Amino acid sequence: MGKTIIITGAGSGFGALAARALADAGHTVYAVMRDTTGRNAKRVDEAKTYAEEHRVDLRTVELDVLSQDSADTAVNTVLAASGLLDVVVHNAGHMVVGPAEAFTAEELTGVYDTNVLGAQRVNRAALPHLRSRRDGLLLWVGSSSAKGGTPPYLGPYFAAKAAEDALAVTYAAELARFNIETTIVVPGSFTTGTQHFATSGRPADRTVIPAYEEEYAGLMGQVSGRPADLAPDDADVSQVAAAVVEVVDTEHGKRPFRVHVDPADDGSGTVSAVADHIRAEFLTRIGLEDLLVPH
Repeated sequence: MGKTIIITGAGSGFGALAARALADAGHTVYAVMRDTTGRNAKRVDEAKTYAEEHRVDLRTVELDVLSQDSADTAVNTVLAASGLLDVVVHNAGHMVVGPAEAFTAEELTGVYDTNVLGAQRVNRAALPHLRSRRDGLLLWVGSSSAKGGTPPYLGPYFAAKAAEDALAVTYAAELARFNIETTIVVPGSFTTGTQHFATSGRPADRTVIPAYEEEYAGLMGQVSGRPADLAPDDADVSQVAAAVVEVVDTEHGKRPFRVHVDPADDGSGTVSAVADHIRAEFLTRIGLEDLLVPH
């Protein structure tokens, strides 16, 4: 039976691909993005065209994850149109590139706002409904950078994704007794097929960059190019969308806690396996093993 799904950051990249793949799988999908009548109007039209041509239920809704009012309005719009909500996919995010020192504290706050607080706003809008139903799935699209290899010049983004991962892990336990399931899909470095590097932000303070260029000349090319060299020839961003669909289509209560899609294999899977084992062991030791599964 098809589910009603909200997926944030669905204008491009992983989000757009996952929205279409979920719709193809028979679900009612609300691809949410900001500025649907402005700079994202073309993407709204593309989603509508895709729905018509493929005869699937793919819709778009305005949602700016930087605004609680926007999140509340979007969720209420979905509930008014569909009557229920089954799955929230946290995909919205923003990458920044450059020496960590060159970013102001305000810029780091902005990265954190999009990648972490944005998900919190959507949760605050959607969870009252999911809790009242005592059913649902939070699916977080994280990053292998949260626990895997971390090359330089991506520090603010890595810090935000690590915070998002920690928040997802905490929510998993706190929502288990409401029968709400959690899965974290962990993409590795896909340097083609997304706009992550092309649309990434740069630091406002340019005065310190020359000093870093002297010692780290050509580093940015290595950061964006070398992972591509490590990936197998068949690596494709559609693998992330396929993983999202597989999780959603898995029977409730039997979904994996974490799924890695990392062609370059930066080690995140190894570290996560240890961390998740320790989490399960510790919760069991303190008598909270029931929080490891929804019920």
